[in-house]
Amino acid sequence: MKAPVVAFIGAGSTVFMKNIVGDILLRSQLAGSQIKLMDIDLKRLSEAKLVADNIVSSLDVPARISAHSTQREAIDGADFVITAFQIAGYKPGTIHDFEIPRKYGLRQTIADTLGVGGIMRGLRTVPKLWQLCDDMRELCPEAVLLQYVNPMAINCWAIAEKYPDIRCIGLCHSVQETVACLANDLEIQAENIRFECAGINHVAFFLTLEEILADGSKRDLYPRLKKDYKNGRIPKENQQFPNCPNLVRYDVMRRLGYFVTESSEHFAEYVPWYIKQSRPDIAHRFEIPLDEYLRRCEDQIQEWKQFSEDIREAGRVTVEPTHEYASDVINSVITGQSSVIHGNVRNGGLIGSLPVNCCVEVPCLVDGTGVHPIRVGNLPPQLSALMRTNINVQELTVAALMEEKRDHIYHAAMMDPHTSADLDIDQIHDMVDELIFAHAEWLPEWLQDR
Repeated sequence: MKAPVVAFIGAGSTVFMKNIVGDILLRSQLAGSQIKLMDIDLKRLSEAKLVADNIVSSLDVPARISAHSTQREAIDGADFVITAFQIAGYKPGTIHDFEIPRKYGLRQTIADTLGVGGIMRGLRTVPKLWQLCDDMRELCPEAVLLQYVNPMAINCWAIAEKYPDIRCIGLCHSVQETVACLANDLEIQAENIRFECAGINHVAFFLTLEEILADGSKRDLYPRLKKDYKNGRIPKENQQFPNCPNLVRYDVMRRLGYFVTESSEHFAEYVPWYIKQSRPDIAHRFEIPLDEYLRRCEDQIQEWKQFSEDIREAGRVTVEPTHEYASDVINSVITGQSSVIHGNVRNGGLIGSLPVNCCVEVPCLVDGTGVHPIRVGNLPPQLSALMRTNINVQELTVAALMEEKRDHIYHAAMMDPHTSADLDIDQIHDMVDELIFAHAEWLPEWLQDR
């Protein structure tokens, strides 16, 4: 069995790279992988290689690690390409995405998936992904693209529109981390939970939620989940982000009947109900941490500095498996051992109640022949209706990029549920203009002409 060649584009996201590379090399049949790291920041690239080399040393595996400053060099001959980059970075990209809307009274929490933050990030990111797909067609046309970059749905939709021949699957951790969250709230083992989950990235819902009992029978967990929430026994403390309790998600379950995959603070900015400048009491009541992503980025910068110092001193890293899907996909394709993940792919009728060309998140069977999405059928109408409000924004952002049409950027912002609930049309237009001007350096050339 040939050891896979894995290219990691955006390896300067070093903690994430550490987790993915660790997952890959912990699998005995992938231990001899060739890992090709690439980043435009040579300092971060050097640090990433140091971490990856230490993973190899700590695990005592025959993997080969190399560092590359160009994308084409990194992906040449790759079997898998992983993307984890952020165009314009935290500073100034993310800062602009928060500070400019805030001037207009529009508040956000994460701003990387939908809303004006997600739209702008998509406009910055898709052209770079398209460039990657161009290079893949030439240098590794059969490679599987494991796409981790947000805004997930916009990015994967745009790739499917322009490069349908690229074997792309968008990967996220919201489904598996929500299972862990529900297991914590219900005080049961996550491995005993069985479920069906589908929708769009970050707005997928658990259509069924069951516990496998000791005798092999199944018990529907929704009645208990709803009862415990009604009686105030859940949600319990969010272990990963203690300042972000799951009040919004449980309220959405109470209203719509199903539990959503994305965190409360993030989901709150996809809908018009929880963050309103005219009603700051609502965000306070649901404990929604505004500007949360800015705080996380600052914390991560400090954590990375400490982590980097510790690595240089100790020379070894602790490697533990994570919930990320990348190694599952790689292992299944290379070995033929099948697995089931949740991936973001072109709909094409997988979910009948959503547009055929949109990007959906559905269960996928992965085996030696590749990734095979599983048809779900129609969703409950209230869930489809909610998703379509987000899909409208995604569709218009992709249309702006495909048609090189600036007007569709305004249209996307106008249709965004959260933005349109707080701002009038003139404010939206002026805010978009200001964001485009601030991000000009990282946007495609056609956006420079009025």
